Amino acid sequence: MGERSDEVGTADPPGLQLAAVAAWLAERIDLQPPVVASTVAGGRSNLTYLLRDAAGQRVVVRRPPLHGVLESAHDVAREHRILAALADTDVPVPSCLGLEEDPEVTGAPFYAMRFVDGGVARDTEAAATQLSAAARAASGPSMIDALVRIHAVDIDAVGLGELARREGYLERQLRRWSTQLQHGPARELPVLDEVHRRLAADVPSQGPATLVHGDFRLDNVILDPGSGAVAAVLDWELTTLGDPLADLGLLLVYWVEPGDQDLPLPDPPTLAPGFASRRELIERYAQLSGRDVSGVGYHVAFGYWKLACILEGVHRRYVAGAYGEDAVGFDQLGDLVVRLGEQALDAARQVGR
Repeated sequence: MGERSDEVGTADPPGLQLAAVAAWLAERIDLQPPVVASTVAGGRSNLTYLLRDAAGQRVVVRRPPLHGVLESAHDVAREHRILAALADTDVPVPSCLGLEEDPEVTGAPFYAMRFVDGGVARDTEAAATQLSAAARAASGPSMIDALVRIHAVDIDAVGLGELARREGYLERQLRRWSTQLQHGPARELPVLDEVHRRLAADVPSQGPATLVHGDFRLDNVILDPGSGAVAAVLDWELTTLGDPLADLGLLLVYWVEPGDQDLPLPDPPTLAPGFASRRELIERYAQLSGRDVSGVGYHVAFGYWKLACILEGVHRRYVAGAYGEDAVGFDQLGDLVVRLGEQALDAARQVGR
């Protein structure tokens, strides 16, 4: 343990009291002052900060949004619990440094974890310039390998057996996101209501419950930029127990291929050359997991709808100022939610054909 000091960087990013958090960290790791902090770009839910000390040591801190938090959402204590439970499994996750549930330290509960070196392919340019051609080709198979490991975790052995109900995952999810659409001042979104009606009327049967990441996509993993291997899976706040094919379906929603007319989000990373096809991902998952994936079309439709619901919540919080005055990249979310709803409806109409 190094000598404690209150000397830190002078600028506090919104939502982070740097001096207090640095003092908290100094009780747990050998922290060398001065410490500086910055907000990590890309997140649209929990706020993420990168702290760096004088020795170059890097730590990541996560806390809920500044305000507008829904009940049971943005639970950093729950996210920390999941990461800690997975520490001794073969699922690649960052190493946790601790959880602080007292909001007096920085205005909200938070947890800290070790920084994992590697690249995050947040958009097409990043994927093309930060990942080698070999890494782009290998990243899809590597992500499927990581997803299969997540779904193979013995949830009882790692202490996550009581994380959530095991059965009725899709029914629970349909109810949860539909309810949150009605939370607070809501605008009319009839396309999302229609998709919900269709999905709720034709819920497929669920097999044995597994851990479900809930937001498994390329920009939620850290990749080795040379090999494409998954170094760490991030953003576990939506994780629960239930139907593993929901993770595969959502991954396919984000896994855009060249020639696709409708994009789930602007500038997707998989539009860069050399990524595996969706068909290759599906086949690899089926082979490694042994699961029947013939009904994954339902989960793709559900994935579009769920993403639209999540982003509508983000859009509302942005309008309310929950992400601070300097937040960027949120102003187009309102229109994007409607487009996602239309894609969800198109996908739902294909189910059962």
